[in-house]
Amino acid sequence: MREKLQNLKNEALAQIIQATNPEELENLRTHYLGKKGALAEAAKELPKLTPEERSEIGQLFNDAKTAITDALNSKLEIRNLKLEIKEDLTLPGTPIAVGLPHPISAVAEEMNDIFQSLGFSVADGPEIENDEFNYNRLNLPPDHPARNLQDSLYLREPDVLLRTHTSSVEAHILADHQPPYRFVFPGKSYRYENVNASNHMMFYQYQGVAVGEGITLANLKWTLDTFVKKFFGPNRKTRFRCKYYPEVEPGVGVDTDCEFCKGRGCAVCKNRGWIEMLGAGMIHPNMFKKVGLDPRKYSGFAWGMGLDRIVMTRYGLRDIRALYNGDLIYKI
Repeated sequence: MREKLQNLKNEALAQIIQATNPEELENLRTHYLGKKGALAEAAKELPKLTPEERSEIGQLFNDAKTAITDALNSKLEIRNLKLEIKEDLTLPGTPIAVGLPHPISAVAEEMNDIFQSLGFSVADGPEIENDEFNYNRLNLPPDHPARNLQDSLYLREPDVLLRTHTSSVEAHILADHQPPYRFVFPGKSYRYENVNASNHMMFYQYQGVAVGEGITLANLKWTLDTFVKKFFGPNRKTRFRCKYYPEVEPGVGVDTDCEFCKGRGCAVCKNRGWIEMLGAGMIHPNMFKKVGLDPRKYSGFAWGMGLDRIVMTRYGLRDIRALYNGDLIYKI
């Protein structure tokens, strides 16, 4: 009886798979599941079995009936689905709208392309930093007053924090690479700030560093002036002002002429005709000494700029929060 039911089930499933139209399927349903079908005839033998055999064979009977029923229903569903599909599935599908790069990503990629054309490689570094690389390696010892200007977000005081600037990546590069090298590295920075139209607790910076023998301030000036002309246009002007930054000596602030008033003076540039773009300078000798490099042999320059501000200028955004609130009205 066991073999009979198993053979009956296997035979039915094989015929159902080979069936090609609804008529064949309906005939198979009648033949196996009808009142006078094969399963009904097999059921007549159940009373002849002992109670123990009846329990086991009854379970096999139900399994066979369920398997045949499910196979017939599935085959009919597939058949009906095929009848409903009238489109030519070989034709190209309807184009699906895809997203655009985020303004920050788009601008960073454009800037990467410019600096890569000048021989720079793109680097990256950790956003969770320690005090050593975020401050000490950048000529900012614990008692340095410049630390008060950066309201740090500590994960575990006094050593683990979210980096307050991408200069920490510069510290890693100085420690991990041997000159000569040139790197740029866009990335997030974090500070304890009141979020408003012009400030955010998370913001992007774009940093660069070059180290080798015989590098001078003239190389820095040419590099940044070339970038400005490639990024903002060939007619844009730059100027360099003396400025203090702990990790460079000498330090400079780099301005571009105001694109709104063309240098004549307006509300945007506060009637100065110039807009500050970034801070830069020659790498401080103390930073070389910390990684075992002789500052009499090696020199280099570094710069850092606020990527968010450049993006806002490029796309005419008046509120830095628009870069992070997910509002799709701002499109490239």
